[in-house]
Amino acid sequence: MNELSQLLELPEAEKAKRGLVHTPAEIAHQPDTWGKTFELFLSERENIQKFLSDAGMTGAGPSEVIVYLVGAGTSDYTGRAISCLLRKRWQCEVIAVPSTDLLTQMEQMILPGRKYLWISFSRSGDSSEGVAVLEKARERYPDIYHIVISSNPNGRMLKDSAGDSKTLGICMIDEANDRGLAMTSSFSNMVIFGQCMSHIKNIDGYEPVLRKLVAAGKSLLPRAADCAVSVAKQGYTKACFVGSGTLREVARESALKLLEMTAGKTLTMTESALGLRHGPMAALDNQSLFVCFLSGDKGVQGYERDLLREIGAKKIARRRIVVGGGELTADSYAEDYLSPAGVTGIADEYRAPVDVIFGQLLGLFSSIQWKLMPDSPSPDGVITRVIEKVHIYS
Repeated sequence: MNELSQLLELPEAEKAKRGLVHTPAEIAHQPDTWGKTFELFLSERENIQKFLSDAGMTGAGPSEVIVYLVGAGTSDYTGRAISCLLRKRWQCEVIAVPSTDLLTQMEQMILPGRKYLWISFSRSGDSSEGVAVLEKARERYPDIYHIVISSNPNGRMLKDSAGDSKTLGICMIDEANDRGLAMTSSFSNMVIFGQCMSHIKNIDGYEPVLRKLVAAGKSLLPRAADCAVSVAKQGYTKACFVGSGTLREVARESALKLLEMTAGKTLTMTESALGLRHGPMAALDNQSLFVCFLSGDKGVQGYERDLLREIGAKKIARRRIVVGGGELTADSYAEDYLSPAGVTGIADEYRAPVDVIFGQLLGLFSSIQWKLMPDSPSPDGVITRVIEKVHIYS
């Protein structure tokens, strides 16, 4: 029995006592939920196609519509993780813009006379900034079309969207409405839904990819759990995550999970493989943890392997871990290699739901190692599941 399974088998009273009621199960059930999210997309596909057409996304060649992917924190990383795929498949400009930036800088981010479609992601649908951004946009820029994707059917972002002809609200499956503090299955399922949207004109082409992702997730879970436990026991106070392209967003989300679930006891940073040398590498030392989400693209992978080799030569990491999307051959570049079976041929732009599992598990087991409660790891209430009400300035 792997380390994650042992947590899932604990008596309910023990789970409650240790703050393990939700988070382990929410991480573990992810591969089983992705097919349900696919079915949800199929049920909404016609509505989405009509709405995109109304918004000016006709699907006949490149579109002049500018698509903003809007969210905060993990919801922002959701948009970032699908932006390249949407840009390529929809043939239009797609930009991930944090809702926190839109709230304060909206006028600078809207070009007069241009068509916009905003796709907003939110687990709770109740964050002050998310609600305020939509209200402000509807009031000042009524021509913008909005798709709101949330895991909470009772959140204001979905409720306020009802009856608005220029807003399409979509509620995710209940299993994606994480009850723990950290977003885990909500992140991976919203990414899956976004990948489905990118294939809206040819959803049959995505189904084989999804099947591989499900199999890969199930393959990775037990080995990633055991590796995460081993790493957590070493008590790292500093960790660096790197990735290139879409995998940089996996690095961002993994860094956030470790930071959140250890209540900042493990300080994290993230960079691209090439960007790390331009200053940020100064933060590493021989007690640091270094995690690289290795690209499946051989050209990109060369840069990443060079970085791993350099970090080893300079002795600025105690442990290097490689998470890859294909079959990897162990070499002297890292101490640990994690690669799910059967994902050969899956492009980096689809890997986020699978690869992020290691970051989530590292956060979970590090939280336990620091004697925190993973479901609510911030003992002083510094961070909460839903951001506390923020005063909105006009």
